[in-house]
Amino acid sequence: MPISAVITADIVNSTTLPPSAAKKMIDRLTRVITPFKYEFFRGDSFQVYLKDPRKALKVALLLRGEARKFSSLHDIRACIGIGETNPRLKKLSTSTDEAFVLSGRNFDRLTETNRRLAIVSADEKVNQGFNAISAFIDYIFRDITEKQAEVLVHLLNGDTQQEVAKKLKKSPSTINKHTQSTGWNELIQLLNYYENIVSTIID
Repeated sequence: MPISAVITADIVNSTTLPPSAAKKMIDRLTRVITPFKYEFFRGDSFQVYLKDPRKALKVALLLRGEARKFSSLHDIRACIGIGETNPRLKKLSTSTDEAFVLSGRNFDRLTETNRRLAIVSADEKVNQGFNAISAFIDYIFRDITEKQAEVLVHLLNGDTQQEVAKKLKKSPSTINKHTQSTGWNELIQLLNYYENIVSTIID
């Protein structure tokens, strides 16, 4: 079976959102994962299946950015499981393929810690690199503000700093300051590092 990725996630502090804000949050998250197969369950939890596992970390970052745009209290807790998956799967919630098992089991462990992101595969040596990536991303997201998260989402979607400044009607210097505060250069390196590791698993 081919190697794919599964993201198991939930919304941190979702119960603090009034119904209208909760719907808005779900709508924003749904827009991020619409290109992929996904299912919501228990209201604030969901799974996403990605045939190309190299895209999973960027999707997770976009989801976290969208959540943090609401407030510093909100975030996405997510576990990316990378493993074999039957491409003909019909229902995510009942799949027992490797990527789903890795994602689901390790997500349950994640909820017992202060961590918000985990990346796991069946290879423990590879997981050491994944753990370093996820730990540093958690460190970066710890202090990201709503405005910084908004800039980050635009950058992750491919906008330049100049384009972000125009869209948000802010000065280029303000956008540059937010960009630096989000650790954008470091996040790009981590995304590249992640993709390189996953490429070795696929090959």
